[in-house]
Amino acid sequence: MSKALFFAKKGAQIFLKNKKMKKTLAGFVSFALLILQSIGCGAGAGVGAIFTAYAGGGAGSVVINEIAWAGSIDNSNDEWIELYNTTSQAIDLAGWYVEDDYVDKYVIASGVVPAKGYFLIEDSESAVLNISADAVIGLSLANSGDSLILKNAAGAVIDSVNAGGGAWYFGDNVTKATMERISPSVLVDSAANFASAVSGNGSAGSSGSAILGTPKGQNSVFSGGQGTSSVEFDLSSETPLSGSTVTATVIANNVVDLFAYGFDVIYNPAVLEYVNSSEAGFLSGNGQVTTSFNADLEDGLAGKLVVGNARLISPASGVAGSGNLFTITFKVIGGEGAKSDLTFGGGSFVADISGDVLVSLKPASLTVSSNQIEGVSNAAVAPGVNIYSLKLTWSAPAAGADSYIIFRKKTDGTFAQIGTSTGAEFTDNDSLNFGGKIVPGITYTYQIKAVKNGIQSSAVEKTGVETRGLKGDNNRSGRVDGRDIENLAKHYGSKTVDAGFNPLLDTTFDGIVDGSDLIDIGANFALTFK
Repeated sequence: MSKALFFAKKGAQIFLKNKKMKKTLAGFVSFALLILQSIGCGAGAGVGAIFTAYAGGGAGSVVINEIAWAGSIDNSNDEWIELYNTTSQAIDLAGWYVEDDYVDKYVIASGVVPAKGYFLIEDSESAVLNISADAVIGLSLANSGDSLILKNAAGAVIDSVNAGGGAWYFGDNVTKATMERISPSVLVDSAANFASAVSGNGSAGSSGSAILGTPKGQNSVFSGGQGTSSVEFDLSSETPLSGSTVTATVIANNVVDLFAYGFDVIYNPAVLEYVNSSEAGFLSGNGQVTTSFNADLEDGLAGKLVVGNARLISPASGVAGSGNLFTITFKVIGGEGAKSDLTFGGGSFVADISGDVLVSLKPASLTVSSNQIEGVSNAAVAPGVNIYSLKLTWSAPAAGADSYIIFRKKTDGTFAQIGTSTGAEFTDNDSLNFGGKIVPGITYTYQIKAVKNGIQSSAVEKTGVETRGLKGDNNRSGRVDGRDIENLAKHYGSKTVDAGFNPLLDTTFDGIVDGSDLIDIGANFALTFK
């Protein structure tokens, strides 16, 4: 080490000995190191040169994962630093320390960080009220920013955060949001790999207020990049109807050696009512391995569903790949426009046989849709392509429709469904089970309803007349003659409720074959239609 560098560091140690002065003088070291570059240490010889000198094996094996530099809502002294073990082996941290502004050392007297696990350093045991500290060390983290360097017992640099000094990359002194690492596998000391916490994990400050951060849990901003294992919700509908049921299937993607999981599923109880949960087959290998699936509301209260499962097999082993973990069924109780997010709460975890693994937990959201939809417009009824048919056309609603239902008025004044259509047209003819049998000159009344998401619009009514053919030509021979009289006579007096009733004989559309229909035959007798 050059003499200039030695005396600059020594001076900084003396100057910052008083912890109270740190709040206003935290930038002194950075300033001194910049001076070194101008007096002969050479370009890039500042902070980078120090790391090169102390670099050794194990760099990145443990990282500074989260920093509560602002304390909590309860007390600004509720400070803590979380370390994360990126390896698959437990690491003894005895003698390791965090160097603060190249001056103070927060020395870990003893302790082990488990494989892929966390180690929590608290300023006092009550800094995180409901999580025990792994080490209690008096911390003095400046709100204006600190340089933190993690070193092992031999003094080798393992990780650093904000090594250049200056303001913290993230965190918030108003909301007390912690500064979280986005990806523990990214070892570059850069603001690009940090963010302010966006949610908590149920942990509390010294007086019980919620911490906006995730001590000893996966960071709320974690993102492992492309190919990262993830868990997500697959909703049966993102716009369910009020009163309907909706399912949320929880899916694991790209997991390796999945052995167990536990999730706190958070939802809006004013919008969704929990019904039940059922295990899917992925963790059990579709029934090849016994599992222990449990799901229930926390303390029986709506809003948080606690789910847990593990493989019961010896020796312990996991599954790999992607598949469905379980399905939750909710009843939609919110009204139109009501929304509910489905998120994984802070108690959630995914584990392989050696411990917890980091996965990207993806939320979902739904909005209750309207129980009313817009009807069709520009409806019209005109003679179809073929004689004895009527074609209905219309314009779809602005929001579209899944299908349409067509009704025709009967002789008793009620409407009966005669068919459906996925397009904006429909033809009434003899091929229909409940339609057709159209008599020329009769005014037929139709209703059209649009259907979307299972909801029917109000009916749009339209009338039409078949202008081709002859009234009284009940056998459709193209001529009104004695055969038509014979047909009518065989069914004289029959009504629509009678078996075998022939609508073509009821030319007056009054529901009975009688003398008025015979009059129509007489009026057109001996006429032909070509």
